[in-house]
Amino acid sequence: MILRNFLAIWLWIAGVFALNATEWARQSIYQVLTDRFARTDGSTSAACNTAEYCGGTWRGLINNLDYIKEMGFTAVWISPIVAQIEAAGNQDGDSYHGFWAKDFNSLNSRFGTANDLKDLSDALHTRGMYLMVDIVTNHMAYAGCMSCVDYSTLSPFNSQSNYHSPCSIDYSSQTSIEQCWQGSNNVALADLRTEDSNVRSFFNQWIANIVSTYGIDGLRIDSAKHQETSFWPEFENNAGVFMLGEVYEGDPNKFLPYMGVFPGLLNYPVWYWVQRAFQSTSATVTELVTGLNTMKSGTAQTNYLGSFLENHDQPRMPAWSSQSSDDALIKNALAFTILADGIPVIYQGQEQKLTGGNIPSNREALWRTGFNRQADLYKYIAVLNQFRNTVIFQDQRFTQYQAIPWQVDSHTFALRKGYDGSQVVSVFNNIGSSGSSYSVSLLSSSTGFGANLELVDVIACESHTTSSSGALSFTMGSMPKAFYRKAALAGTGLCPALSGSSTATTAPTTSSSSSGVCTTPSSVAVSFTVKVTTEYGQTVKIVGNHSSLGSWDTTKAITLSASQYTSSNPIWVGTVNLPAGASIQYKFINVASSGTVTWEADPNRTFTVPAACGTTAAAVQGTWQ
Repeated sequence: MILRNFLAIWLWIAGVFALNATEWARQSIYQVLTDRFARTDGSTSAACNTAEYCGGTWRGLINNLDYIKEMGFTAVWISPIVAQIEAAGNQDGDSYHGFWAKDFNSLNSRFGTANDLKDLSDALHTRGMYLMVDIVTNHMAYAGCMSCVDYSTLSPFNSQSNYHSPCSIDYSSQTSIEQCWQGSNNVALADLRTEDSNVRSFFNQWIANIVSTYGIDGLRIDSAKHQETSFWPEFENNAGVFMLGEVYEGDPNKFLPYMGVFPGLLNYPVWYWVQRAFQSTSATVTELVTGLNTMKSGTAQTNYLGSFLENHDQPRMPAWSSQSSDDALIKNALAFTILADGIPVIYQGQEQKLTGGNIPSNREALWRTGFNRQADLYKYIAVLNQFRNTVIFQDQRFTQYQAIPWQVDSHTFALRKGYDGSQVVSVFNNIGSSGSSYSVSLLSSSTGFGANLELVDVIACESHTTSSSGALSFTMGSMPKAFYRKAALAGTGLCPALSGSSTATTAPTTSSSSSGVCTTPSSVAVSFTVKVTTEYGQTVKIVGNHSSLGSWDTTKAITLSASQYTSSNPIWVGTVNLPAGASIQYKFINVASSGTVTWEADPNRTFTVPAACGTTAAAVQGTWQ
C-alpha cells in the first residue's frame, strides 16, 4: 500500500500532472455505469430493475477496482456525478444514469459522499490508474413536459432566461441541433443558453473546482455536438485535463470537423462500420477498410479517438449481431477495438458477454455476474490489454503511428500499426466459428517484417517465421491474429512457452477458443515524476532501498530527465524496472554540479510495485518534500 502522505501528494498534484492527449492515447479505458457496477454491501445477487436505481456506488467500485485492473485497464470512466432529478415511476425511467442534472453544485447522494469520490480517485491513483468523469453541460432535466418546466427547482440556473425556448430538434439544421431540446414530454431536457457569459462563467469555475477537488484526470463530454463549438476552448482551458467528446455522428464529413474542437472524440463512424462488418458472416469488410482510410486522411489524428464496440447508449453486440452466439465474431471485433488506432474503451459487462438490447436493457447490473475472472472474454480482454500495454512500454511512439489497413479478401483484412521493429500486424475476419480455415500470405512491403524473422501470434500463442523475402504465410481460422517479434516478448509474460519467460504464471483457460494467457509480471516499469524547481547545473535523481535504485548509495542513484521541465511545470521524470510486488522505499535527491547532494525531507517515500495480472507499467508522481 502507498502511505497516506503519498495519497495527499496525489490530491495536490492531480491537476499539475494531468495527462495530455498523447499520454491518454496510451491508456485503455473501462467504462463504468456507476449505479450498475458494484454495491457498497458487496451483494452479487441483489435484483435490478434496469429502469430504476439499483444501488451501485463509488464505494462499491473502490472495492472492486482490482477486477478492472487485472484486465489491464489503466483508466476508469464513471457516470456523471452531480445531483439528479427524482423520476421513479416515470415512463422514461429514473435518473440512475446521471444525465438528468438538477443541481450542479451537489453530488448524487445515491452514489455516495464527497469523501467516497475522493477515495475513488485516490484508489485509482495508487494503482497507477486514472479517473475519467462523464459530464453534461448542455442541459438540465425536469420530470415533466417541455412546456411545463418549473425552472425554480433547478440550480444554479433557476430562471427561464437561462434556457433556449422549447423546440424539437431538426437534425438538418446546426442551429436547431445546438438550441432545441433533447428529451421528451416525460422528462424534458431544458437546453441551456451556453452562449451566454453568465452560463459560461459558471461552468468554467465549476469544472476547475471539481477537477481539482476530486483529482479528475479526464472528462467524457456528453451531447458535445449539441453546444456551439465556441463554448469549448475556454472550458477546456479551465478544466486542464483531456476531454473525450461524444459526437453521435456516423458521417465522417460531419464528424471530422469536431476533431479540431476536442482533444478526443468517441469514434462513432468506425463503430457503425465495425457493426456492419461483424454483425454476420455474410457481411463484407470492404466498407470498414475504406472507412478507416477515409478517417485517417488529411490531418485527422485517429489516435486520439475512443475506439469502442459497446456503450450505455447502444445495444450490446450480441443484441445487434444476427449471429449473437458466435464468439469468433465477438472476439474479432473486440481485438480490433483494442489493437486499432485510438484509445480502447470497453463498456462494463462486455467481458461477461452481457446481451442487453436497447435502453435500459443494455444497462444490466454487473454484480450479478459475480465479477467472474474466469469468464472467457474477461481473460481474452486481459491478454489484449497486456499485449498493447507491453508494446507501448517498449515503444511509446506506437500509439502515434496511424495504422495502415488493407483488405485481403471480402471477409478478411489486415492492419499494421507501429514503426519498424515494433510494429504489430493484426489480421481479422468475419467468417464466424463455423468458417473453414484458409491460407493467407502477407507481403513484406505491407507488414514491414524482414526476412527469416521469428514472430508470435500473441492471440493463439503460435510461432511463425517469415520467408527469405519477408513474406508472412499462415493458416487463418475464425479467430483474429496479432503478430509481434518473438524476441521482444521475452520476459513479458505473454506466451511464455514460446517467448522464453520462465517466471510467468498462466491463468486457467475455459475453452479451446480462449486466446492466449493472462500472466503475472516478473518486473514492472515504474515511471517516477517529481515536481521540483532546480537551477542550472543541478540534477535530480532517485535513490532507494533496492539495487535498481542504488541501494541508498547516492553514487548509484538513477538520474531523472528534465526533458519535460518548464518554468510553469518543473518536473523531472524517469523509468526504472522493479520487481513485481516489491516494497520500495526511496527519496529524491538534488545533485549540484560540484557533486554536493541535497536530500529531500523525511520520511522516506514508500511504494509497493503492483503485481496484478497484465501489469507492465505503473506511475508514481510527487512533489519535492
